[in-house]
Amino acid sequence: MGQLVKGLDVGTMNLVGAEQSADGKIKMKLIRHTFLDIDVNTFTKNMLKKQKVQYAELGNKVYVLGDSAFELANIMNKTVRRPMQDGVISPNEVDALPIFGLLVDAVLGKPDEKGQACYYSIPADPIDANYNIVYHSSVIAGALKNLGYTPKPLNEGHAVVFAELAEKDFTGIAISCGGGMFNVCVCYKTIPAVSFSTSRAGDWIDKNVAQVLGIKVNRATAIKEKGINISKPANREEEAVVIYYRNLINYTLTNIKNKFEKAEQMPQFPEPVDIVCAGGSSMIKGFIDLFKEELKKMSFPIPISDVRLAEEPLYATAKGCLLAGLSEAE
Repeated sequence: MGQLVKGLDVGTMNLVGAEQSADGKIKMKLIRHTFLDIDVNTFTKNMLKKQKVQYAELGNKVYVLGDSAFELANIMNKTVRRPMQDGVISPNEVDALPIFGLLVDAVLGKPDEKGQACYYSIPADPIDANYNIVYHSSVIAGALKNLGYTPKPLNEGHAVVFAELAEKDFTGIAISCGGGMFNVCVCYKTIPAVSFSTSRAGDWIDKNVAQVLGIKVNRATAIKEKGINISKPANREEEAVVIYYRNLINYTLTNIKNKFEKAEQMPQFPEPVDIVCAGGSSMIKGFIDLFKEELKKMSFPIPISDVRLAEEPLYATAKGCLLAGLSEAE
């Protein structure tokens, strides 16, 4: 009999699959959530195969998938395409649905048995944008059903709680710092007290940095990912990244504070709690230092014991989806 469940993190920048092997270890697979259509002939196709570049043919078009698409776009000075925009399936991308299905297949594979459950991440309702989360969730569910899975949605921030706050009795604040959204979940003993998302995230930083520096968004992303330290910016480009990271962190904390102060029937935390950050946008060097600086500037309504990164920031949401599924299957 196959494993009971798989986990899937559906991120704007990355797709991550998680499953438990027979020996109990958790296996992860990540693919960059991007594609690029290219003009192709027999020679080009042979070169793609030779270089083991992942690509797909749909109709009379050829699409390069994942990391290869991102690398190729930078070389060709083209803008990479994405099935998702601002944290949800893109309504403006005509090829989004078929490409999304191919990418999910690449990261998850076929189910171990027909109808195997797959817990997948969905954003919480955004507080500063009007995104259609129902449509987004339905598209993901449809892609999973087509592959033979039984889809089970799970709030993204809640997934990070399952992955990172077990030792704290599943109590604390989880922030999934993605490309399209930041997802926040304030949790008390596995029960979400406050859940919301904001549209300011990694892409928002990239767009603003690109605008002020007069460069393509791809290039701004590459600057951010090249290994800079935002607590020690070295040049004008890095200073621009720091400005928008600081603004983003302050914006997120301010919204948590406002939500907590306005909401009714909030749990009273008897002990200080951890803030744990996951997701690709939290992985830049100096992120936690900057976060702590911004936290110190405000009167926060919840006592905080520590601010830390998830053990594996890129994989925490997928791992949490898997663990939530395994706990329900017990």
